[in-house]
Amino acid sequence: MSTVRHLNQDEATNVDVELFTDYQFSVDQLMELAGLSCAHAIAQTYQPNGQKRVLVCCGPGNNGGDGLVCARHLTLLGFTPVILYPKPTDKPLYNNLVKQCQMYGVAFIDAMPDADSLNRDYSLVVDALFGFSFKPPVRPLFAPVLDTLSKTSVPVVSVDIPSGWHVEAGPPTDAPAIAPDMLISLTAPKLCAAHFKGRYHILGGRFVPPQLSAKYQLNLPDYPGTSQTIVLSSRP
Repeated sequence: MSTVRHLNQDEATNVDVELFTDYQFSVDQLMELAGLSCAHAIAQTYQPNGQKRVLVCCGPGNNGGDGLVCARHLTLLGFTPVILYPKPTDKPLYNNLVKQCQMYGVAFIDAMPDADSLNRDYSLVVDALFGFSFKPPVRPLFAPVLDTLSKTSVPVVSVDIPSGWHVEAGPPTDAPAIAPDMLISLTAPKLCAAHFKGRYHILGGRFVPPQLSAKYQLNLPDYPGTSQTIVLSSRP
């Protein structure tokens, strides 16, 4: 299998723009496909824990929208997600995603649990705070969340980019950094994925048009069977 191409920030942005403009995908279409892929990647790797919940940390942008979709699908896959959404985006798309989660019985919390509570009460954390548009520094509202996620013993699953990382340079050197157990790259990995040291690197988003993949020489692998995800690397 050819090595999958890793995208820089401009390339990742351009791929998204072309999906929206040339291929006429809507934001909510791609968000649904991305969130579904994330939920499937989680369910294929981790088992639901009847005594513990999954904390889904959502940011204000598209990455957070992916997290909201992921949480909804996790309820259908046997997990009990709880959503932390510190800065809700007051737009119809995001309001609808929140309403859908509420109708599925997903609870929302107002504050990040401390590290001890997180370790005691949760079996998994989904990091859907910042995507590939993020540029340091982290805003003060989110700094305590990232600090706790950098300290927890609970496995962290990062959606597309580990939050707080630079999309190209990787983890920060001047602040606590998230070290996810799983990274779910969407569409194609970003350059920062070269710094990922966790157990599972998954590619999700089985929707990239072949012409677009060829244009950017993505070298995407063939997804197995009907799966929405493929394992790029795994470590014991």
